[in-house]
Amino acid sequence: RELLPPWLVIIAGLTGIMLLCISTKDNVSGVFQYGIVLDAGPSHTVLFIYQWTTTNASKTGVIRECRSCPKQGPAVSNYAYSPQKVGKSLELCLNWAQKEIPAEQHSQTPIYLGATASMRQLNLTHPTLSDGLLAALTVALKSSPFDFQGAQILSSPDEEAFNWVAVNYVLENFFKYDWRGQLVPCRKGMAGVLSVGGTSTQLTSKVEENQAPREGVRLQLYGQTHNIYTHRCPCHGTAQLRSGLLSRLIQ
Repeated sequence: RELLPPWLVIIAGLTGIMLLCISTKDNVSGVFQYGIVLDAGPSHTVLFIYQWTTTNASKTGVIRECRSCPKQGPAVSNYAYSPQKVGKSLELCLNWAQKEIPAEQHSQTPIYLGATASMRQLNLTHPTLSDGLLAALTVALKSSPFDFQGAQILSSPDEEAFNWVAVNYVLENFFKYDWRGQLVPCRKGMAGVLSVGGTSTQLTSKVEENQAPREGVRLQLYGQTHNIYTHRCPCHGTAQLRSGLLSRLIQ
């Protein structure tokens, strides 16, 4: 099978978080509803705006990423010793989001922040600093006009499960539109996701009920239950591969 093109994964964004972490309200007016996810990654933070209508497939919303705003400056973990400055670093994108989303819908727009690898590392080495930084992020997001839903550090299995959801969502493996323009279940199999990071590589796929390990993640999406398992390969990331290659070249 061919690898997914990079643009496809980029477009996916944090669709998985939007689908699984934010509890959306019924939209009876017929206008768009909006949701915001901040992806606090190891190098920078990106704010994503999603939108949806009343359309749903088996009680799960049909959403799409409409806009994004990359935050200027370093990752949020870099503010560990100056947490009072982390809120200021988000102001540009939060102000931008207020202009993009109609003012009358600000209070109904959920906002969520998910932190990944660098914050997991900070939490392992300096948990007090990590807690202080999350508290500062919470204060900053609660002061915005949006409906704050949480700021937390994602575990590695949860992060990979979100990636799996996002990729299969973009590939239309959960549902598709038929010739009448109506949503129908898709009978295609689910794609596995190979995620190559700096220090490790993860392979995430769906497993059968009788094969589901304890450390897996169980998801209920589009009327179906999915047992997701991530196999992690430490020391097989791009940094290790690069170091190994340089070592061989030097030899």
